[in-house]
Amino acid sequence: MGKILEGRSRKVAFGMMATAAQPSLAELTRLFGRIGLINFGGPAGQIALMHKELVDDRGWISEQDYLHALNFCHLLPGPEAQQLATYVGWKLHGVKGGLAAGLLFVAPGALVMLLLSILYATAADLGWMQAIFLGIKAAVLAIVVQALLRIAGRSLDTGLKRGLAVAAFLGLALFNLPFPLIVLGAGLIGFVVALTKPEWLALSPSTAVIGPKPAIAPMIRTILIWGAIWAAPMVAVLAALGPDHVLWDVGAFFSKLAIVTFGGAYAVLSYMAQEAVQGYGWLQAREMADGLGLAETTPGPLIMVTQFVGFLAAYRMPEPFTPMVAGMIGAGLTTWVTFAPCFLWIFALAPWIDHLRSATRLRGALSALTASVVGVIANLTLWFALHVLFAQTELVEAGPLRVTLPLWGSYDGKAAILSILALILLFALKFGIFRMLGVMALGGLLLGFL
Repeated sequence: MGKILEGRSRKVAFGMMATAAQPSLAELTRLFGRIGLINFGGPAGQIALMHKELVDDRGWISEQDYLHALNFCHLLPGPEAQQLATYVGWKLHGVKGGLAAGLLFVAPGALVMLLLSILYATAADLGWMQAIFLGIKAAVLAIVVQALLRIAGRSLDTGLKRGLAVAAFLGLALFNLPFPLIVLGAGLIGFVVALTKPEWLALSPSTAVIGPKPAIAPMIRTILIWGAIWAAPMVAVLAALGPDHVLWDVGAFFSKLAIVTFGGAYAVLSYMAQEAVQGYGWLQAREMADGLGLAETTPGPLIMVTQFVGFLAAYRMPEPFTPMVAGMIGAGLTTWVTFAPCFLWIFALAPWIDHLRSATRLRGALSALTASVVGVIANLTLWFALHVLFAQTELVEAGPLRVTLPLWGSYDGKAAILSILALILLFALKFGIFRMLGVMALGGLLLGFL
């Protein structure tokens, strides 16, 4: 996405443009309230939408500042579009602006996702609902294939990057290596290679001006404050329910996920699915695919699918609450521990953006990490294909190998037909994601009645 916008920046003298008068906090709030309602299309669409509204239409932030902030957000764990919105709010109106922009960016999607999760939990066993979700899952498979091809085409421009992508895919698909190990390993390789062989990562010399070094004390104070905010609901769960309750497991897992979600939602979904389905048993693989389909239909970051998982986990193990109350608590807790860290990263590190504009080693780490993400998304594509096209799979272990294989007798011909239709709509007919999801839902419903 950064490269797309960089191409546009050449239309403005060296990426700079005159900015209009600073908007009031009320104007900023109104704009992000509207963006929060219409930011469909995943991170690429969300970043492009904010670019149009903030840079092109209003000039509230310069092109160069927007691009550097975007690149910096790619280095952080968590949803980069939401973090970019928070940064823009912080840049214009400090912490109040950051809170307004960041919260409004996710609040509408979180509310819609909660309502869809409730509907799913209470109606998923109905035949018509299952038919609709069969079409949605086929659409999700096509969307993930598109994400894989788009990111691979943009990122794999050197032999080392292609090698990192293949290594990440094999490590996950054949050896079931931990996702954090893949991410940290790739980042470390890029960090080292950037100093010795930057051409292996296609790193061009930076011409950015290094800004002044920020003070350390305010950063530490911000980390402590937001660390306490992040931990507050977990302390309450521990005190009231203890460490053996499902809500503690949900909060602890998604807190850990918030630290390792480099590379966007698609990159972390296979790890989340593996742990939620196989590790904790909170939901089934087909339900994980359903959740992603629901997340694709809502505004806001795609990582909102975590709320769906947290809702179902608590809904199915509700004691001492009713299922609905437990589900709503689980959804709220998941959303809190997923997005509170985003405000921590931005408020603590935003003052460093100008200072780190030309940091070669960080650029190298990001470049290598992005390459490995291609392999991670390839593994996610394989995972979704197996669980959309086959009703049952089995885990085969042989020495260090741990491979998930389909049971061929469970092949679903309807899912295959719908998947082919989704690929045609997305790649040949160029349907938008939201339109394609609607058509596929209808297609699943019609095919289900045949």
